[in-house]
Amino acid sequence: MKKRVVVTGLGIVAPNGTGKEKFLDSIQKGISGIKFIEELKNLNFGCQIGGVPDYTDSPFLSVVEKYGLSSASKTIIYSVLAALEAWRDAGIEVPPWDSPDVDYDTGIIIGSGIGSVDIFCERITPLTQTGRIKKLRSTIVEHAMLSGPSANLAGILAVGNQVSFNSSACSTGTESIINGYERILSGKAKRMIVGAADAYSPFCWSGFDAMRVTTWKHNDAPASGSRPMSATASGFVPGAGAGILVIEELETALQRNARIYAEIMGCHINAGGQRNGGTMSAPNPEGVIKCLHKTIEDAGVSNSEIDYICGHLSSTMADPIEIKNWAYALNRKGNDFPYINSLKSMIGHCIGAAGSMETISAILQMNHGFLHPSLNCEDIHPEISEIIDEEKIPHTLKKLNINCIAKSSFGFGDVNACLILKKI
Repeated sequence: MKKRVVVTGLGIVAPNGTGKEKFLDSIQKGISGIKFIEELKNLNFGCQIGGVPDYTDSPFLSVVEKYGLSSASKTIIYSVLAALEAWRDAGIEVPPWDSPDVDYDTGIIIGSGIGSVDIFCERITPLTQTGRIKKLRSTIVEHAMLSGPSANLAGILAVGNQVSFNSSACSTGTESIINGYERILSGKAKRMIVGAADAYSPFCWSGFDAMRVTTWKHNDAPASGSRPMSATASGFVPGAGAGILVIEELETALQRNARIYAEIMGCHINAGGQRNGGTMSAPNPEGVIKCLHKTIEDAGVSNSEIDYICGHLSSTMADPIEIKNWAYALNRKGNDFPYINSLKSMIGHCIGAAGSMETISAILQMNHGFLHPSLNCEDIHPEISEIIDEEKIPHTLKKLNINCIAKSSFGFGDVNACLILKKI
């Protein structure tokens, strides 16, 4: 019989709130975390706005300092702060640093889309090029390696199962949850810490600016810049942060009387092969629809059970295509289409971290009975309004009993990831 896997802990570092409670308050109120960034203006970026988290009041910052991580890549700092919150939220204590006990039943998969580019560009490259190698210090590798978030956290929590890193562009966060879920299903772990992080640095965002996929039209009105599903969307707004979840076997969660946020019912990962309209930067609709169908099949739910879609919806020309693909996959249109919104309207596109951060927002909405507003889309794209009724996109807080969530993510490389969550 298939194991049942549940979510028992949530932790987040987001542009509109670090910590679950602040983040929850912000999404309920529709508070944007997107700001004008002077540094980007000085560097001649076209897009001079973005979502950058403030984590200075995190109660877990002392742990970051204790373990010497203050100078680590922001992906590591964000991940550790969010993961420690999720660990505590799951009702599990951080072990004493000198304890010899190792938890071989728990593993960690924390990914990133961009990785530690900030450390390489801001410290490693300039110090190496000028021959000041000793200035890098002996901790530079552990503060910069791609698996640094997982590896450093494993030492703090004495975790001994799989400790690794994943990266699949903007699907990374959702893919990480799926990878951890599948490890538990296989019986190789009882609990997994999963999610993703991406850092703020001009070096992390400059490539997207060069591609002209970020908006340059809203530098004087930052909160209006991210416009998923809008007819006047002009590119995504970059963001940074981390979303980390603790997931585990239902049996172990019940044994320790843990709070259960949701059950992961099923999932699927695939790619579109960069054919039939799919490219390195655009999705093949056939691949997307196959991914959605396979997810629903794996979850054992019917199309009609899905109450809410936590969309990828990034404020680009791909938004109408995403809605079309969902409508085709579910065979639901108009007023029959599930409710849908986009967290990116408030925090921007946090690259690899987007999927796990959005999953956390979806779980919080389900547990608190509401849909957060999808900002800046009062002028819904006409190709979207032809498919679904406008009331299915909340512009203000909407009270709603949510029982079944579909979360999808799509990324460069024509990659897709989707999962289904249900209330338990």
